[in-house]
Amino acid sequence: MFFNKIKIFSTICLFALLLGACASQTGGSFNSSETRRSQTVRMGHIIAIEDAVIENNPSGLGSLGGAVVGGVVGNTMGGGSGRVLTTLGGAIIGGLIGTGIESRVNHRQAIEIVVSIDGTNEKIAVVQELGDAERALRVGDRVRILSGNDGSVRVRGGGTESKN
Repeated sequence: MFFNKIKIFSTICLFALLLGACASQTGGSFNSSETRRSQTVRMGHIIAIEDAVIENNPSGLGSLGGAVVGGVVGNTMGGGSGRVLTTLGGAIIGGLIGTGIESRVNHRQAIEIVVSIDGTNEKIAVVQELGDAERALRVGDRVRILSGNDGSVRVRGGGTESKN
């Protein structure tokens, strides 16, 4: 009974970790603290686009969660001294699987967009997650550059304001 509760709790924790790491960083996604706040808007043209990757530092929770789940599953197998070996083996294998899952979750395709700001000699580069809107961007496209007070910057397509 006790081990069933541990299995259920461990599984819930692992799924919570995976779901929490799925937050989008595309140009069109905003977190709740960014809503209803003004942002500075500048206009420009894309002069270069490169592929990029967003990699978050591993937290170790994938390894830990995998080891716990693997150890609990391993503990249900074998008997006597064999149970110790299956628990240890399950924890090791679960830890490796958890590390792999966390690595894939923390590795997202992105795009680096270099923009020439209208009316200036300024050029900026912004890296954001690759979403549908970003896939449609092309060199020469007119874009809006949104800058938040917190230092965040994003590029959005479809800029229609006339050039300075």
